[in-house]
Amino acid sequence: MRYKTIKFSIILFISAFAVISCGDDFVEVDSFDENSEDYFNNEEEYQEALTATYDLLQATYLNVMLGEIASDNTLAGGESATDVPGIQEVDDMTHTPINSQLGDIWSWMFAGVNRANYVLEFKDKTDFSGKESVIAEATFLRAYYYFELVKWFGDVPLSIDERLLFGDQDVVERTPTAEVYTQIEIDLIFASENLPSSQTDVGRATKGAAQALLGKVYLYQDKFTEAANVLDNLIVTGPYDLVTDYNSMFEFEGENNIESVFEVQYTDEEGAGFDCLQCSEGNVAVGFNGIRNYTGPVFESGFSFNIPTQEVVDAFEEGDIRKDVAILDIESWAAQNSGVSFVSGNEHTGYYNRKYISRQGDLNTGDANLTNPNNYRAIRFADVLLMAAEAHNRKAAPDDIKALSYLNRVRTRAMLANVTTTGNNLTADIYKERRVELVGEGHRFFDLVRTQRAAQEIDGFTTSKNEVFPIPSIELELVGNRWTQNTGY
Repeated sequence: MRYKTIKFSIILFISAFAVISCGDDFVEVDSFDENSEDYFNNEEEYQEALTATYDLLQATYLNVMLGEIASDNTLAGGESATDVPGIQEVDDMTHTPINSQLGDIWSWMFAGVNRANYVLEFKDKTDFSGKESVIAEATFLRAYYYFELVKWFGDVPLSIDERLLFGDQDVVERTPTAEVYTQIEIDLIFASENLPSSQTDVGRATKGAAQALLGKVYLYQDKFTEAANVLDNLIVTGPYDLVTDYNSMFEFEGENNIESVFEVQYTDEEGAGFDCLQCSEGNVAVGFNGIRNYTGPVFESGFSFNIPTQEVVDAFEEGDIRKDVAILDIESWAAQNSGVSFVSGNEHTGYYNRKYISRQGDLNTGDANLTNPNNYRAIRFADVLLMAAEAHNRKAAPDDIKALSYLNRVRTRAMLANVTTTGNNLTADIYKERRVELVGEGHRFFDLVRTQRAAQEIDGFTTSKNEVFPIPSIELELVGNRWTQNTGY
């Protein structure tokens, strides 16, 4: 059986106002005693609650998949144009406040926030050796989940060291995005100062993970000098580097390698049903991305969602070794391998997201589409280098020499010639490089939004509306419609 040193088991499941979305149903969820008088008495109980906080990272498979589908990188796909309507709507930019998948992202990310706040609410109750790392990890995770929420929904309720519980809907308000970002920065600075550089348990947050996420948070706010400073420090002092064998990057043997700054751990140890996808310990997106009704070598069958477009395939330069790692050309694959058959699904382009489709021999003992152990590489060192390149190029006093050094480090690994441009041309080259390096990893939509290119690149995108997604209608109903819906929805 495949082993991951952190097993993210579901220990508690508390969401905003103690409700979560499971399919289309909203249910109350049991949690520990609100007063927690009989909990957090020893290290084991703190570690259990922390493990439960990590657990919601596994639910971010949906954030990753929709982050691609909302962009110009991929199409919704599936069996038909009505297969999982919420996914189809996000692809077409026709989503509304009644969208199951957006409701899931809201609920699952707030469940992560609440779990982190549960630990931090009682951070002073019991002392033990190593407690500072536990508190720093919980703080990092709160920032991670809030960053997801603010990217997707803009203004969201902000709660610090205190859970949002049922009843709070009568008083809680949405917090302006800028204030949420400020708290995320505070959390990540604290985490970076208190987390170790490495962890015994693979998958736990480290100092480098906090620095990388902080650099990204700065970049999303156009704080380019701050981003450049923190990312430079990480690049120089961190234990990270680009892997030399790019072909192994997204394979089993490539997990938690020297390029992995932060990685979401998945296992095959607990199954789930389609009525409770967040209950899976596996990477559910892998099944959604898979080849429809596939038989043949290497890969497993799947549901043909998240289909790469011809445009993103053409974005790769001639000789770029990353193309065949990122994109599976199924027609070419079938021609090269006997016994291959598949069914063309909705919006079939002939391409699949090869980084995250199920492989045979993945040591998967359960359902290949629900309990797949393929880790999500949430922050890679290549991303860090490209973020640093952009920060240096776009800051008030640009340093294009350093920007080029970081950009070309990534291009050299891809077997491409060095770029020599400067100024706005270099900015464009960095954007192009981010697209092909990170395709399939869920960053494209938000890159386009933060750089104000979404309207020109995404069909159906409406400026001053689609930069964020609608607050789920059930959340507005819970607060008695006191909140104002995001503009345009």
